[in-house]
Amino acid sequence: MATVGSIPRDLSDPALYVNREFSWLDFNARVLALAADHAQPLLERCKFLAIFSSNLDEFFMVRVAGVMDAIEAGRPSSTPDQLPRDAVLAGIRERVLELVALQASIWRDDVRPSLASEGIVITNIDELPMPAQDDLGIRFEREIEPVLIPLAVGPGLPFPYISGLALNLGLTVKDPDTGESRFARVKVPRMLPRLVRAGEMLVPVEQVIAANLGRVFPGMEVTRRVLFRVTRDADFSISDEADDLLNAVERELSRRRFGGPVRVEVEARSSNTLLEEIKEGLGVTDAEVYPISSMLDQTALWQVASLDRPDLADPPWVPRVPARLIGGGGEGGMLAEIRRGDILVHHPYDSFEASVARFVQEAADDPDVVTIEQTLYRTSGDTPIVPALIRAAERGKGTVCLVELKARFDEEQNIRWAKALERAGVHVVYGRPGLKTHAKLCLVVRREGNRLRRYAHIGTGNDHPTTARLYTDVGLFTCRGEVVDDVADLFNYLTGFARPPEYRQALVAPEHLREGLIEEIDRVTARHVEGHPGHIRMTLNSVIDGRTIQALFRASQAGVPVEMCVRGICGFHPGIPGVSGTIRVTSVVGRFLEHSRIFIFTSGDERRVFTGSADLMARNLDDRVELVVRVDDGTVADELSSIVDTMLADTASAWCLNPEGSWARVMPPDDQAPVSGQQTLMDRAAPRPEDAPRDDR
Repeated sequence: MATVGSIPRDLSDPALYVNREFSWLDFNARVLALAADHAQPLLERCKFLAIFSSNLDEFFMVRVAGVMDAIEAGRPSSTPDQLPRDAVLAGIRERVLELVALQASIWRDDVRPSLASEGIVITNIDELPMPAQDDLGIRFEREIEPVLIPLAVGPGLPFPYISGLALNLGLTVKDPDTGESRFARVKVPRMLPRLVRAGEMLVPVEQVIAANLGRVFPGMEVTRRVLFRVTRDADFSISDEADDLLNAVERELSRRRFGGPVRVEVEARSSNTLLEEIKEGLGVTDAEVYPISSMLDQTALWQVASLDRPDLADPPWVPRVPARLIGGGGEGGMLAEIRRGDILVHHPYDSFEASVARFVQEAADDPDVVTIEQTLYRTSGDTPIVPALIRAAERGKGTVCLVELKARFDEEQNIRWAKALERAGVHVVYGRPGLKTHAKLCLVVRREGNRLRRYAHIGTGNDHPTTARLYTDVGLFTCRGEVVDDVADLFNYLTGFARPPEYRQALVAPEHLREGLIEEIDRVTARHVEGHPGHIRMTLNSVIDGRTIQALFRASQAGVPVEMCVRGICGFHPGIPGVSGTIRVTSVVGRFLEHSRIFIFTSGDERRVFTGSADLMARNLDDRVELVVRVDDGTVADELSSIVDTMLADTASAWCLNPEGSWARVMPPDDQAPVSGQQTLMDRAAPRPEDAPRDDR
């Protein structure tokens, strides 16, 4: 590992880089730190415990599964750190065991007792008074037992299929008359609440089931039991040669539930005999087994986080209606306001419904709008976007929706949307073979007098009303000629049959986004050497692309200050003299999930600002359709620059990446109070007397 004292000059030296899986685990550790933070409201701490568990589930389903598949296939390391994959897998296990032990301690020794002191008691069933236990026994008969399906292993009865992420009771069941014992499994049904109310207390449902196993196996003795949970490989790939992408995705989805086990979580101090039977039945080794010393599957704590206790939660945040759209955006509606100048929205501070959704809805209802084209990567059941597109098609407008069927874990939802849109007459397109369409775009064409004018929305986030209240994202509304023409060319390329176009202003992946950003970095570097002071600032989710990182190294070697706010994965060591000494990397982990992508390149008096859908990752730059545009409107560029500066100045929720690869909390100067970037942006968006009421839909 590179240290402050070492000055490697070879910019491909693996010692300069951080393994992406380890960096991701560091990000999840920062999430866990919020669960341990007593400055957070108690129910928010429960939320962060649940998020930590949910994040880890997906990490195993996708990333760990991918490492295991690569080892099995004999593929060498393909990342700049060049760490062998077996070493990656061993390092993941070591770090995860450390983190889940910390999570267990936070819950068992801190959060759970704190909840009890506030009257939210989560207890074990054997600690309840007998009347409460008897009541749960009655409820077990009525509400739980009818949906339980016990499965035993024996002659003609193979080891049962264990579905991914489900809780299971593994049991040894003995016939007292014959002495015969068998392994049995009882799955905890997903339709049951994980925490069952017993008077004023809450009890884990698996304990209610365990206490009443005599009714599930009448006449038998349960001599051993263990709670366990299996995580399965949920990643899949679609062949570039697939003739029918929709059918290919549907086939792969049906196979996903049967992916191989990549993790088995079990209660600590489990019976070795039972554990061996489970391992043999699942075909796993000790390396895939993770003992848990506290509540298994803490995603259950979403149930606690959603309790109606406003005194223990963050004050609710109601997004504002963007200032230029108050009162309907003036005469002519939103499109007329866009003609007066570009509009920037910043979610969740600005309302999604009053901006992005309204843009599509107004276009659908405007008799002069002739076409609407939309990308759809992820959305939700309450989205206003899909109904607006359907309405537009029914009114005879040319309506196109590019649905990304391969958006991981949203494939089934997107297939349903695609079929519903097609039935309504929307032209549904599934993108280019081998590429995910990740660009966040909407293009509207409107007849105005004797000409047609294009309007576009270019975003960093999904058209998803729920996540728009939880994720920070920016969106640009514009009718500037070069930008909207580039968006139109990209849609035509994706829906038609042609070579990639020559874009005027936009940077598009996989054609030339990486090269375009590297050119911007190199340009600042060269001018800095010539005497025009340079400065590079970015906020994004992840940076692991080797070629882009090396361009940043070259900038640093030339003395260019580089400031990066990277929410998740950072694949290099900053602060190394002679290589990355002028690079500072921070990460803000707070109430909202930082998701914006903004790139600012300053050289002397010149500033070039970009925003769009891409992170600096090989998958974004090589395997996805992404679009990043230069922002030429000075007011919008100022707003984007202010957002980046605000997040870089955070001293309340920020962490700093040290040269040796560890993360440390950013602390304010001794004479100053901590400053939260997210709170600053909320304060700026707070209603003022001259503002109209904010959007509360």
